Amino acid sequence: MSPPNRHRPHKKPKGRVLDGWLIVDKPSGIGSTDVVNKVKRAFQAQKAGHGGTLDPLATGLLPVAFGAATKTVPYVMDGTKSYHFTLKFGEARDTDDADGKVTATSDVRPTDAEIEAVLPAFRGDIMQVPPAYSAIKIGGERAYDLAREGQVVEIAPRPARIDRFDLIERPDIDTAIFHVESGKGVYMRSLARDVAKAVGSVGHITALRRLRVGPFRQEHAISLDSLLGTGDTPLPSPDLLLPVTTALADIPALAVNGEEAARLMQGQAISLVDLMGRIPREADPEGGLLRAMAGERLLGLCRLEGGWMQPERLIQLGHPDGPWIQVRDET
Repeated sequence: MSPPNRHRPHKKPKGRVLDGWLIVDKPSGIGSTDVVNKVKRAFQAQKAGHGGTLDPLATGLLPVAFGAATKTVPYVMDGTKSYHFTLKFGEARDTDDADGKVTATSDVRPTDAEIEAVLPAFRGDIMQVPPAYSAIKIGGERAYDLAREGQVVEIAPRPARIDRFDLIERPDIDTAIFHVESGKGVYMRSLARDVAKAVGSVGHITALRRLRVGPFRQEHAISLDSLLGTGDTPLPSPDLLLPVTTALADIPALAVNGEEAARLMQGQAISLVDLMGRIPREADPEGGLLRAMAGERLLGLCRLEGGWMQPERLIQLGHPDGPWIQVRDET
């Protein structure tokens, strides 16, 4: 028996080293993971992921993170999202959207006033039951896998934050179009389903478009077709990527001096007393995030807690040795 090879070289990852964000305008009929895979191949990138899943039926903003940007995905997913969706009354579907099978029908068609009357109950902090066809895990299994097997899927209600929920158009008696601004983990399919129930009917989503994800908006988006082109099209330019720090634009910034920067980079906390007068007013002193900036250079993200500013994730993009990210706290 031959001895193990203790000096086997590490296999070098394939592809180009790219760092940044690409905001794809996802078309309907394709899943988020498929979009990421196509874009990753088009750019021949080493590493890519997305900042928030969109259902295959949905269109709109799908932020794709390359390289170091993948480390900032959680902060994008925590940001405000906005949507337009179309609710069709009269048919419930097992998926809560037009891709599913009809499970119930109703002849009830609410008036605009009846719809407006139930919307306040869905604004603010609410409890929401995710769709049976979702990626929620139940006993270690994905809910959608259990649902496809014909099992009855029971998912407990979860907290959800809805900052805005408005009826914006009524094309006909069967349909209504809504605008929603929400926090992390809110299901538009559940909103549509529950609003229909609240007005005494049933319903499902027939169209859904995401308009915003955190700092990313429609003006940043590029169509998938224009990115993929044809087989003879040259590689897309890295110039299409937004800087990694764009994902953090909604997080308040705090300027630190040289001594404070050195302490943060060593993982040391700084007393908020020492930062008096510099802490942004919009920062939450109990659990809020700040971007620590040394001049124009981002050092990382810090958490305000218990009278201290604690380094949470050191990013330090623009370092002379190139982009790097170091995690101090994975919790």
